[in-house]
Amino acid sequence: MRKILILLAIFVGFSCTNRVRKTPIKSEENSFVKKQLPRLESNRYNVAFLIMNGTYNTELTAPYDIFQHTIFRENIKAMNVFTVANTDNPITTFEGMRILPDFNYVNDSLPKIDILVVPSAEHHLDTDLEDEVMLNFVKKVNKDAEFITSHCDGAFVLAEAGLLKNKVSTTFPTDIEKMRKRYPNLDIREDVLFVHDGKYITSAGGAKSFEAALYLCEYLYGKNIAESLSAGLVIDWDLANVAHVAIK
Repeated sequence: MRKILILLAIFVGFSCTNRVRKTPIKSEENSFVKKQLPRLESNRYNVAFLIMNGTYNTELTAPYDIFQHTIFRENIKAMNVFTVANTDNPITTFEGMRILPDFNYVNDSLPKIDILVVPSAEHHLDTDLEDEVMLNFVKKVNKDAEFITSHCDGAFVLAEAGLLKNKVSTTFPTDIEKMRKRYPNLDIREDVLFVHDGKYITSAGGAKSFEAALYLCEYLYGKNIAESLSAGLVIDWDLANVAHVAIK
C-alpha cells in the first residue's frame, strides 16, 4: 500500500510538472496593453500633425501650442490636436525628444482630418520623399481636408505629393533654390514668412512657424482671437507687419 502511495505521488508530481511547462509564461514584454487614443470633441476641427523620426521640434511644437490653446477661447470652433505617424512606437525628433504618436496612419482607423500640419523633418529632402506610404497618406487626407499646412521643408512633402501644382508656396530660406531645382514648374516665393494659396499654407519654418499658425487662427477666428492667442505665448502679433503672400 505504501509503495502504491509513493508511486501515485510521483505520478501526480510528474503530471503537474508537465502541465506547468506546457503553460506559456506571460512576461511584461509580451503582455497586451490597450492603446489609449486621444479624446476628440465632436464640435472641433481635427488637426493632425504628421510626425516621423527626425522631425524638428520647433516646427512641431510652435503650431501645436497655438492650435491647442484654442480650446481655452470661448465662442469659437476650437481644435482637437493630435499626432499621426506610421508606427505605434515612439518617434525621436531631430533634437532627441521621444514622442508616442496618437494614431498610426497605417493601421488605425483615423478620424476625419480637417487640418493636416506637416512639420519639417531631417530627411524631407531625400529619403522621406521616397516613402510612398507616407505620400499616399498625405494625398488621401488632402481630398477632404480644409487646410494643409507645412513648415520649413515640409513643403517638399506637399510638392512631392503633387499638392502644390499651380499653387504659390515657400519653404526654408536656404532651401528655396533646392526646391526650385527639384520642382521647376512650381511658383516658389522667397523673402516671405508664409504663403496662403487656396487651402495650402506653406511656411519658412523655424520660430516663424508661430506666425503661420497665428495667421490661420486669424483667418478662421478673427484678429481678436489671434491676438489673444499670441499674447498667451508672449508673441507680438500684427499681420500687417508680417511678410507674407495671401492669394486665397
